[in-house]
Amino acid sequence: MSKNPAILGGKPVFSNKAPMVRPVLPDYAEMTDGIREILSSGMVTKGPYMREFEERVAEHLGVRHAVAVSSCTSGLMLTHRALGLEGDVVAPSFTFMATISSLVWNNLRPVFTDVDRDTTNLDPEAVRASLTSKSSAILAVHNFGSPADIAELQDIAEKHGVKLIFDAAHGFGALYQGRPLGSQGDAQVFSLSPTKLLITGEGGVVATMDDELARMIRMGREYGNDGNYDTVFPGLNARMPEFNALLGLHSLENLEHAAESRNETAALFHEALGRIPGIGFQEVRNGDRNSYREFSITIDADSFGLTRDELAVALAAENVDSRKYYEPPAHRQTAYLGYFDGRALTNTDWLSTHSLSLPMWSQMDSGVTLGICEAIQRIYENAQAIHQKLAA
Repeated sequence: MSKNPAILGGKPVFSNKAPMVRPVLPDYAEMTDGIREILSSGMVTKGPYMREFEERVAEHLGVRHAVAVSSCTSGLMLTHRALGLEGDVVAPSFTFMATISSLVWNNLRPVFTDVDRDTTNLDPEAVRASLTSKSSAILAVHNFGSPADIAELQDIAEKHGVKLIFDAAHGFGALYQGRPLGSQGDAQVFSLSPTKLLITGEGGVVATMDDELARMIRMGREYGNDGNYDTVFPGLNARMPEFNALLGLHSLENLEHAAESRNETAALFHEALGRIPGIGFQEVRNGDRNSYREFSITIDADSFGLTRDELAVALAAENVDSRKYYEPPAHRQTAYLGYFDGRALTNTDWLSTHSLSLPMWSQMDSGVTLGICEAIQRIYENAQAIHQKLAA
């Protein structure tokens, strides 16, 4: 392969784009009997597949309740409402926008709090500094699939008498101290969209050990209707259709394989990219397993020779997709500017301008992984010429 990067006239590493994600779905033949049964029964929602899916997920996560909902966002919205949260909620700004929108939809005030630069998850010391008498909860995130500092956050929540909720959108396939996420905190809310390891098409799951919270969320996904056509509290239409639950049951059978596959791909990335100056990786604590919903690197322009943004442009010329997660961070997004109190979010702002997510999916061929690494290697070796070209 030519050492000349595509942006400087060389042949791209990939003739077709290497996409950010490629969902692994069951064969149609595997789904045929279930689809036929759903159509013949006429039960396309609130049926046996949803109930079986909830039972199987609860067993996998080791929780008393796994409540299927239409999305992770609706699950978060219902969780906040069912817990009766009021006032302020401590939350990261370095997260997907839905984390914060679920709070604002409940008339809660997000208190943007800094993350640890290495783990990219909430910094417990920053959380302590953010809690006040107006705080009702901590909303933490397992960012990119790496478990948050659960034990420390749980200790803080208990000492301050606030709820602890986890946006576990990236959490299926991750392990906290050898166990699946789900049972920790008051609730953990998972996403099941096509970019995740466990896929239902669209959907989410609220996992909890709290019987009353589960009852309220089940009621909430039915508009808050208690079964007597009496709205107990304002809920949503947040049901999971039977087709989605059926897809989720098949996906659940392959979850562990998907997690192992992504960790093998991540190991290849670490080995190949770890030799290139200026590239950093998300830290995963000892005893934990990252689901690698994202594979995110950071770029130090002084050592690498290009900025994160310049690398993204050069990778696009090689037909390698990438994403700048999360830029802008939530506290700099138009809808949430009014909630930002001006505190220093040094690590959040640094990560938003230095973090780049590379393609990652379950069962990614090693040739794709190594091709991406080769593209980055030759971009690094020609960094000065690329910088001059882009500057011009």
